[in-house]
Amino acid sequence: MRVQLDVDKCQGHNRCYVLAPELFDVDDLGQAILIVEGDLDPGLEGKARLAASNCPEYAITTTD
Repeated sequence: MRVQLDVDKCQGHNRCYVLAPELFDVDDLGQAILIVEGDLDPGLEGKARLAASNCPEYAITTTD
């Protein structure tokens, strides 16, 4: 699985960071930053899905 973040859609709610700090961080302006690249460790797939489903701006997507 891979996770992607559309920074243009991000409004800085930071739910992704709260739910999956292993995958996301926050910059100085409060915008999300994806901190992983490539295929996710299988143990983080649930957190990626949780972050994507809780993003009010639909800025996070996952692909298998």
